Amino acid sequence: MKKLAGLLVATMLLATACGDDDAVDTGTDDNGESGEASEGVELDDLFVTVATGGTSGVYYPIGGAISNILEGELGVDSSVQATGASVENINLIENDRAELAITMADAVQQAYEGSGAFDGEEPTDNLRGMASLYPNFVQVVTTEDSGIESIEDLAGKSVGVGAPNSGVELNARMVFEAYGMSYDDINEDYLSYAEAIDQIKNGMVDAAFVTSGVPNATVIDLDTTHNAKILPIEGEAMEYLEENYPFFSPETIPAGAYNNDEDIQTAAIMNVLLVSNDISEDAVYEMTKALFENLDSIQGSHNAAQDITLDTVDLGMPVPLHPGAERYFEEVGALD
Repeated sequence: MKKLAGLLVATMLLATACGDDDAVDTGTDDNGESGEASEGVELDDLFVTVATGGTSGVYYPIGGAISNILEGELGVDSSVQATGASVENINLIENDRAELAITMADAVQQAYEGSGAFDGEEPTDNLRGMASLYPNFVQVVTTEDSGIESIEDLAGKSVGVGAPNSGVELNARMVFEAYGMSYDDINEDYLSYAEAIDQIKNGMVDAAFVTSGVPNATVIDLDTTHNAKILPIEGEAMEYLEENYPFFSPETIPAGAYNNDEDIQTAAIMNVLLVSNDISEDAVYEMTKALFENLDSIQGSHNAAQDITLDTVDLGMPVPLHPGAERYFEEVGALD
């Protein structure tokens, strides 16, 4: 009987030790850097808020797919939060109100440096990336019957420039600058995608900036009742953007993306997925692995997400990768 009791105790101790090996730590050291904590926390003890954008944009369905994978594959409690997008999402990460956030690379770089929309603020140099996602196309949308043919033609017009301090609104300022213009030359309206498109339909707004993946649901919506038209960004203005804001790159909206018969030249910026630096390396490794081993689910959430691949996980990433994400990408050979 004594031998049997001893065997049972040993078995229980072994089971306890094995259970600890399965725990994934989410602690930080005294400097706020990811590291080992005194007690491991299992992944299913995490709660992950995914900060996205407006419900009519592309970020929201992609964020939903990410959240579903974390819950289904890792048992992580997760929710999707509709937000004003890039700038708000960065602040949510910084204020520990979101664990993951989809943002545009330009806003991230400005936050990291304390410039642009973050001018006068302390640089947020603890921002960390999980992965670069897909390019956002700057789509300056109007209608065929507006008579507007170019960015310069927006002078004196009412233009939806996005929510205040959103990534869209930052882009609008830069594009006008590239054309030697500013908000002084237009009547700016701080409107979301859906609001701006509704106002174009109602004749209250002449054009709107919609910086997103292609196709965008609101532009498709406009195209069903009015002949939508996207103004090109090209030539010297595009060269100015590349020289002064290197996160811009020239891209093409392909013919047929909407009802456009020809390709449209425009500017694009990479979207990136940020992750809280307070989450441990092991936890972020498991999250990154789960997302990219189920990439087809993310790609199926929206046409724009089909451009998310392992080949571009660090393309245009303006901040360091989180060590957990970097470890996974190195394992699968995604980093040069």
